[in-house]
Amino acid sequence: MSELITAELVDLDLSATTKDAAARSLAERMVAAHRVTDLDGFLADVAAREAQMPTGLDGGIGIPHCRSEHVNAPTLAFGRSGAGIDFGAADGPADLIFLIAAPAGADDDHLTILSGLARRLMDPEFTAALRAGTDPRAVAALIRGEEPPEDPEQERVEAGKQEQAETATEAAGDTEAAESAPFRIVAVTSCPTGIAHTYMAAESLAAAGRAEGVEVTVETQGSAGFKKLDPAVVAAADAVIWAHDVEVREKARFRGKPLVDVGVKAGINRPAELIAEARRKAERGEIATAPDSDRASGSGDGDGDGSGADHAHFGVRLRTYLMSGVSYMVPFVAAGGLLIALSFAIGGYEIASAKSVADHFVWGEADSWAALLNQIGSAAFGFLVPVLAGYIAYGMADRPALVPGFVGGAIALTVNAGFLGGLVAGLLAGAVVMAVQRVPVHATLRGIMPVLVIPLIASAVVGFLMFIVVGKPIASLQNALTDWLNGLSGSNAVILGVVLGLMMCFDMGGPLNKVAYAFAVGGLADPTPGSLKVMAAVMAAGMVPPLAMALATTVRKRLFTKTERENGRAAWVLGASFITEGAIPFAAADPLRVIPSVMAGGAVTGALSMAFGATLRAPHGGVFVVPLIGEPFLYLLAIAAGTLVATALVVLLKSARRTAPEAAGDAGADGSRVTVAA
Repeated sequence: MSELITAELVDLDLSATTKDAAARSLAERMVAAHRVTDLDGFLADVAAREAQMPTGLDGGIGIPHCRSEHVNAPTLAFGRSGAGIDFGAADGPADLIFLIAAPAGADDDHLTILSGLARRLMDPEFTAALRAGTDPRAVAALIRGEEPPEDPEQERVEAGKQEQAETATEAAGDTEAAESAPFRIVAVTSCPTGIAHTYMAAESLAAAGRAEGVEVTVETQGSAGFKKLDPAVVAAADAVIWAHDVEVREKARFRGKPLVDVGVKAGINRPAELIAEARRKAERGEIATAPDSDRASGSGDGDGDGSGADHAHFGVRLRTYLMSGVSYMVPFVAAGGLLIALSFAIGGYEIASAKSVADHFVWGEADSWAALLNQIGSAAFGFLVPVLAGYIAYGMADRPALVPGFVGGAIALTVNAGFLGGLVAGLLAGAVVMAVQRVPVHATLRGIMPVLVIPLIASAVVGFLMFIVVGKPIASLQNALTDWLNGLSGSNAVILGVVLGLMMCFDMGGPLNKVAYAFAVGGLADPTPGSLKVMAAVMAAGMVPPLAMALATTVRKRLFTKTERENGRAAWVLGASFITEGAIPFAAADPLRVIPSVMAGGAVTGALSMAFGATLRAPHGGVFVVPLIGEPFLYLLAIAAGTLVATALVVLLKSARRTAPEAAGDAGADGSRVTVAA
């Protein structure tokens, strides 16, 4: 295994003054060491990670990091800045900067080493040694955890570090002896990338626990592995701390404990406060009311005390629940819809009424194969509403809610409540399970609650509500919506197309985009002429942003950086494949010009698609499913028109800005321009 850092990757006099310039300077060392293959592509990935959440930490540390396909070996580069560089930390600029590069498929051994470094950055003696080091070889060895070359100054630092560690160990032993039953906390830490913040938060909490005489046991849910806490340790804990920016896995384990729920950076920056808050909640007997609910992730520092979902806005929680169901439903829609669409292409629409291929199948007949594809696709579609309901419930109340969710979804199909019935059934199932989970039960019953009692009670309640109370009204509403869609014509259809186009292009894969897409694929569960028009308009509008940016980078190259031009070449394929996210790098770099432009183009495309009466039975595929589209030539014309409108606007707006983006983007010395990769 190659060394993660060598003397050539250490810069003890980093002259950069901005975080972008610092990343470029350190990345150039990685390129020279043949660890990074594409400097601009790698820097774009670093910028994309930085855009998710600042990587500055209290104590003068900056840790820009990412996984990238442009990295061929896990690598660290270290720079020490005399002036300090702003990485977004609350306490000011960073003077110790680590650039962490991991390959897209980094193995667990390397990621474990990276997580070890993240933990060591929480050690003040380690950071002091980094600030005092004068020899790049010695600093590189120190970071690797090896015995450094002969360096008297470094040896003195290490000796002092060892002495302080022994003193701390003795003090911890005295504390344990003085307190026979220490306060016990179990914690979970996680971050989106899972390389650095996850493990730094773990070490920070553990160190604060030692200083406070509190026993802290941490489960890190990062890229170096996920090893569950011993159930006995969880059971013996007095309180729980979640420091996370992605969902905690298997949350039900922590039910019934006082809970502090915050973002991962809060675990790094203020662990003592979190421990004190956990103590106060335990002393007050404050048990988390909804420990299984989703918390809005990506909250940055996460300064709320965080009692789970109780502190998230209801709209945020509802969107999270619905998107959980949609994310599991979409593969069923994609597989089933494409199979059905392909069967129509082979055998015509009448193939839907063919006899069962289990009884009538002739190997040499095209119609038999078309019928086979149609019936397989229909079988996949049969799961659409139950899966939607089941995983909405799962997002709300975890595994015990799956059974009542699926049951409610199946009943929605039985009573013809369709897609809307599935939405309601999932929400009802999750709410019922959450209510049952709050009922105090004897310890002897806890083991059978999630596998027997909760599914039994919740399924009965949800079944009653769907069959007797809400099923028929929802079915009536579903029929009314279907009739409305089928009756859309003229200006009404155009207005709907405009709205759908705007939603698809506003956040390009974000919540509004997903809502519009979910509305469209929901109509495919029971396709009608109106719902097929909606699906066509949604896919057409979603193709516009990447196609427009690809065209703009082709016709006006000078308005874009080298990296953006490279992204533009990829955007042709992404746009043609209906991957709207292909335009995100451009929107992130210049949102005020790009987003309004592509929204205008998407609105034009959506309106024209609806006006032309184009239909689509496949939920995905882009230009590759054009043969399955009703009015295909007019459909392509709508996409072309929207693409031209968006391209013209973005070129006009960028031309009005009289700067030199190409030079600034390629040089990157002043950090005035950030280019983000998808």
